[in-house]
Amino acid sequence: MQDSASGRLIIVCGLPGSGKTTLARSLEERLRGVRLSPDDWMDALGVNLYDVTLRARIEALQWIITQRLLELGLVVIIEWGTWARAERETLRLGARALGAAVELRFVSAAPDVLIDRIQRRAREDPAIPPDSVREWFDLFEEPNEAELALYDTPVAIDDGSEPR
Repeated sequence: MQDSASGRLIIVCGLPGSGKTTLARSLEERLRGVRLSPDDWMDALGVNLYDVTLRARIEALQWIITQRLLELGLVVIIEWGTWARAERETLRLGARALGAAVELRFVSAAPDVLIDRIQRRAREDPAIPPDSVREWFDLFEEPNEAELALYDTPVAIDDGSEPR
């Protein structure tokens, strides 16, 4: 039995409507990974996506599962948004402590594009107000080159997009 992990954690980072789910699903399929999204679990449980307490509990459970999957050498795609650098750093260091490679995939769009996508998908109830999206855009800690340099080079996938 292998003693060290060879798993890979892929953190998909971005605001609502930025394309996280589209990218994460593509990675899941192409890399034969396990995608973990609190929104999916909350939808399946029939609970409000705005329940921040339950979201935190689900993410904590997903992190426990992620660690075990990484120990088994698997690819795990976390689709949490990870708006803050500190949150991404915690995940990166935790996965590295297990010997896993860690990559960060950042997706973004202008606030008006985010608002349009969120309104078209109509997933949230109540709907996200446009002013909230603009506020979140200002609060989001976009990864800079120095932060991106802390991560492993993303695995190339043939989907027509460039890893970022």
